Amino acid sequence: MAERIRRSLFARIEGLPIILVFALILALFMYTAPEVFLAPQIYTTLLSTAPPLILLAAGLTFVIGAGEIDLSFPAVIAFSGFVFALLFKQYHLGWLAVLGGLASGVLVGVVNGLLIARIGIPSFIATLGTQFFWSGMATVLSGGKSYALREAEDSSVWKLIVGNFGDPNSIAWQDQISVQAVWTALIVVFLWFLLNRHRFGEHILFIGDNNDVARVVGINVGWEKIRLYTLMGTLSAVAAMMLTLENKNYFGNQGQGYLLTAIAAVLIGGTSIFGGRATLVGTVFGCFIIWMIEAGLVASGLTGAWVRTVQGLIFLIAIVFYLFVEEPGRRATLLRSLRRSDTGRASPAGGRAAPGGAGPRQG
Repeated sequence: MAERIRRSLFARIEGLPIILVFALILALFMYTAPEVFLAPQIYTTLLSTAPPLILLAAGLTFVIGAGEIDLSFPAVIAFSGFVFALLFKQYHLGWLAVLGGLASGVLVGVVNGLLIARIGIPSFIATLGTQFFWSGMATVLSGGKSYALREAEDSSVWKLIVGNFGDPNSIAWQDQISVQAVWTALIVVFLWFLLNRHRFGEHILFIGDNNDVARVVGINVGWEKIRLYTLMGTLSAVAAMMLTLENKNYFGNQGQGYLLTAIAAVLIGGTSIFGGRATLVGTVFGCFIIWMIEAGLVASGLTGAWVRTVQGLIFLIAIVFYLFVEEPGRRATLLRSLRRSDTGRASPAGGRAAPGGAGPRQG
C-alpha cells in the first residue's frame, strides 16, 4: 500500500525526483557558501545566463524523447548568430535581423529533418555531418572574425529580448531581472503544453516508444520528424540571438560547450535515452543543477578542475536515483539479475554452476 501511494505521488508531480536532488544540492551550497547562495544576486545571474541552455535542452527533450539525437545545434548557434549579427550590425536591420536569425535556424532544422526522415540517414550521422557543414559555413562567411555589438543596448531589440526590467545602471537585485528569463519561461510553458497536451507531443513520444508501431497506427513519422528538427533548429536560433545580444558580441565558437551540457541536463531530468518518455520540468531542473554546481563549487572554495568531476558524479547519481524511484520495473529486473549472479557464484566446493546460474551440477 505504501509503495502504491509513493508511486502515485511521483506520478502526479512531474520531475519530483530531480527536484529533490536540486533541493538537496541547493541546501548543501547554502551551507558551504552562504554569502553567495543566500544572496539574491546569484539567482538574478542565473536568470540572465541559463536561458540559452534551457532552450537548447528543452528542444533536445523532444528529440531524445522521439528516440533521436541532434549533434548539430552548436553549429546552428554559430550560424544563426552570424546571420543575426551581420544583419544587425552591418545592415542595421533591427527586427528584420531577428527574423533572419530565426529563418536560418528553421532552414537548418528542415534540412536535418529531410536528411533523417526522407533520405533515411540515422540522426547521429546526419546531424554530425550538418554540425561540421554549418560550423564551416559560419567560419567561411564570417571570415573567422567576431562582431562587436557595442551599441546594441540602445536598440529595442536588445531591450525587449535580453534587457533588464529595472534601471540598467542600478545594482539592486530586483533591477537585474532579465527579460530573456521571462521569454524563456513562456517558451518552456508553451513547449510543456505541446509535449503533454498536444497531438504533436503524443506522436513524438509514440515514435520514441516504437517507430514501426507508430507507422502502423497511422502517424506520419516522416512529417513529425521534420517538424521535430524544425522546432530544434528554431530554439537553437533563439538561443544564438540571446547569447549574441547578452554578450554584445558574436564569435564563431559561441555554441561550443553546450552539446554535452544540454544532453546531460535532459538525461539528468529523467528523459529516457531510449525514447518514449520525456519531461520538460525535469530538464529545466537538470539545467539548474548543472549551472548551480559550476557556481557552487567555485563559491565553496574548490578549484575549477573539480567542476566536471562533480558534474559527472551528480549525473550518475541522478540517473540511478531516477531509475530506482520512478521505474520500479527496471529496478526489479536489476535486483533479479544480481540475485542470479550471487546464486551462480555461491556454488558448493567440488561443483560448478549450471548455465544461467540455475544451481550446482555434480562433476
